[in-house]
Amino acid sequence: MGGTVTAVSSNGEYSFTKPNRESITLLTGLGVEGDVHAGVTVKHRSRVAQDPTQPNLRQVHLIHEELFDEVGGAGFRVAPGELGENITTRGIDLLGLSVGTLLRIGDEAVVEVTGLRNPCLQIDNFRAGLLKQVVGRDDAGKLVLKAGIMGTVKSGGAVRPGDMIKVELPDGPHRPLERV
Repeated sequence: MGGTVTAVSSNGEYSFTKPNRESITLLTGLGVEGDVHAGVTVKHRSRVAQDPTQPNLRQVHLIHEELFDEVGGAGFRVAPGELGENITTRGIDLLGLSVGTLLRIGDEAVVEVTGLRNPCLQIDNFRAGLLKQVVGRDDAGKLVLKAGIMGTVKSGGAVRPGDMIKVELPDGPHRPLERV
């Protein structure tokens, strides 16, 4: 099971969107080199306000490019990096992965999946009405968060568009992703 990297993005300052890059470098235990969200402890402003000593389970943000196709059908044009992700993928059901899944990206990089991105109002500030497209409810009324997944860097390395992603599911029962 696997997929492909379609874009990589990073930003050294706080901003909702992240510019696309030719490559990014993942740093073991930290995140994306030069990205404002890299670090051992939390860097997202809302998390820092709660407790700045929390471990950073959100070092790398991945979004499946298929989401852009889906919201495009509802009239929203979204391009890679515009929702703040570091790695845009194609061909992997990111939201269906288990906690602890390893994503082997390119030649060296390994990201361990920690949970779901918690979409916030900044999405509506970017495109009015878009938040409702990435947060919904399933047939049973359960909340469904579609704005990507978060992970930590287990092994560093360069990541580029076109890199293959190999999915390694963890041993044991499937543990559905929750907000981190």
